[in-house]
Amino acid sequence: MGGSLCSFSQVLSPFASLFSKRIFRYATLLLMGAILAPGRRTVTAVLRVMGLAEGAGFQNYHRVLNRAVWCARSAAWVLLRQLVDTFAPEGPLVFGLDDMIERRWGAKIQARCLALLAPVPWAGRIWALPFLTALCPSERYALQRGRRHKTPLDWARQMVLQLRRWLPEREIILVGDNTYAALEWLDSVPRHITVITRLRLDAALYEPAPPRKPGTMGRPRKRGARLPTLAQMLADPTTEWRRIHVSEWYGKGERELEIATATALWFHGGLPGVPLRWVLVRDPEGKLEPKAFLSGAVEILRYFVWRWQIEVTVTEVRRHLGVETQRQWSDLAIARTTPTLLGPFSLVTLTADRLYAEGDLIVRQASWYEKPSPTFSDALAAVRRHLWRAQTFFTSPSDSEI
Repeated sequence: MGGSLCSFSQVLSPFASLFSKRIFRYATLLLMGAILAPGRRTVTAVLRVMGLAEGAGFQNYHRVLNRAVWCARSAAWVLLRQLVDTFAPEGPLVFGLDDMIERRWGAKIQARCLALLAPVPWAGRIWALPFLTALCPSERYALQRGRRHKTPLDWARQMVLQLRRWLPEREIILVGDNTYAALEWLDSVPRHITVITRLRLDAALYEPAPPRKPGTMGRPRKRGARLPTLAQMLADPTTEWRRIHVSEWYGKGERELEIATATALWFHGGLPGVPLRWVLVRDPEGKLEPKAFLSGAVEILRYFVWRWQIEVTVTEVRRHLGVETQRQWSDLAIARTTPTLLGPFSLVTLTADRLYAEGDLIVRQASWYEKPSPTFSDALAAVRRHLWRAQTFFTSPSDSEI
């Protein structure tokens, strides 16, 4: 094969140890076909685009998903290491945690997706690079099979704890939507992981509990004096505001905002108290509704805006990689297929990064739309072009006629 396939093979080679030699060959062909195939990403469509529609043994490719022994979580760790080494070798690591609804044949499957939010130099912007996905079955599904039901927040907590075990030495910042503004969930996340999410304007905020004096009887206090709500601070004319400029405000360039910030204890009866830094945000022009965020970091807005890239990634994988078009029936195959179709987004990005270094990543232009930097569609087109070139235009054997 030519050097173009070598770039893709170099990205896949770290996964080889997770499979038997035979299964890895089938898995590689399935991944290549998922990248090359247009339309639905069924196994039959993948085999057709790879020129294997007439070959025997098609059931072996189905078995990669529904029967073969391999661990999707281990594959996620291998993918994460490559992403971190390539796009975030130093500094804090920012991850986006979001839910996505997969619709297939009228059914809805909820999933939690964990993505690395990192700058892609040749794209000139932050990309959300998915590496770990967990499907969240409904309570009825668990009861029918005699299993313990885990809520989406339970799955999210397990994913975050796994991430901490994988990266014990790195600073981790986790960005999520208001689903994760839950006291029990925030209390369960390790203290050395910074969580950034939306906060209710009517949240009950308190001062920290005062130091306990020696000889004091009774239970120690859990909280101090009650503080005004964020809604009250928003309406208070004495609240001190500071103007800041946020770059790449949801893909629309720089935006000027006003913020007020302080620390507090978020507490509700019967639930654990969570110390946090709150940030109240308002638009001096009055075009945006006031918002509140919680975190342990100062650069809350900068990282929270990055989370928008997860929505972009979900749109791209639905449009270009066929998520929601697969057809699987066994539980194991269903659990493996969605991560298998989200993973190629990051595999394509890693391969495109190698092609860019070789000067082989082209920015496609149109007379009505000029792009200064490559987008994911350009990266996918470059990877497809090189995979087709490697399969089609190879050197003829020396013992046969040309």
